[in-house]
Amino acid sequence: MNRIGSFPLSLKESSAAEKVVGSPLIWTLEDSRNPTVLYGVNENGNIIREIKVINATNNDWEDLTSDTSGNIYIGDFGNNRKDRDSFIIYKISNLKNIKQHAIAELISFKLPPETKTLNFEAFFIYKKHFYLINKKNKKTMLFKVPNRIGNHTAEYVCSFDLDSEKQKITSADISNDGKTIVLLNSNMLWKITDFNTDDFCNATIENIAFNHFSQKEGVCFKDNNTIYITDERVSFIGGNIYTLKIGD
Repeated sequence: MNRIGSFPLSLKESSAAEKVVGSPLIWTLEDSRNPTVLYGVNENGNIIREIKVINATNNDWEDLTSDTSGNIYIGDFGNNRKDRDSFIIYKISNLKNIKQHAIAELISFKLPPETKTLNFEAFFIYKKHFYLINKKNKKTMLFKVPNRIGNHTAEYVCSFDLDSEKQKITSADISNDGKTIVLLNSNMLWKITDFNTDDFCNATIENIAFNHFSQKEGVCFKDNNTIYITDERVSFIGGNIYTLKIGD
């Protein structure tokens, strides 16, 4: 893993990373109690663009994903206090055409009653659905929600048997060719391949350990074989952008 840039001190918590069709930038955000702003940075970490979502609330923004049409989605689904009854995904259409302010469309969802206390920090889009991974409670579970404006109930898909004690997934992404999914935590990446349906838990899963520890919070694909990783700044550690090659 190679460090390629650092965020300015003004960007305290890079809690996500996403590349969007039509934009050369890496997009990130800050989580709960921070402004409702998307930050577009270059590979050096310099803030090039800021877009304020004027009809949103940052209850606990945790991750970003995007689709092939250049729309970006903000996952407001953190639930550290285990007290949320519903969650929101904000859709920002045609990101490349927005200058400084955006009005979001809302996709809201609830969880099945038996799982309503789960906490999420990661999601991606696959075949017109969002797939959300909980930040491990007793097990790492996958749920799906339709990518459609309105109110929904999340559907349980499967549970991962990840070979690690530290399964607290903080971000996820899927490659542009739709063949590889990555799940991130502080000291490891899981690479998921060889799937044709959304039964990702039974696909091929490979562990990729990192050579250092930091609070890694964002992951996205640069290309089909290379990813960007971002980490939060804690004291003098973190606040960086990294690249990692995960394929040929």
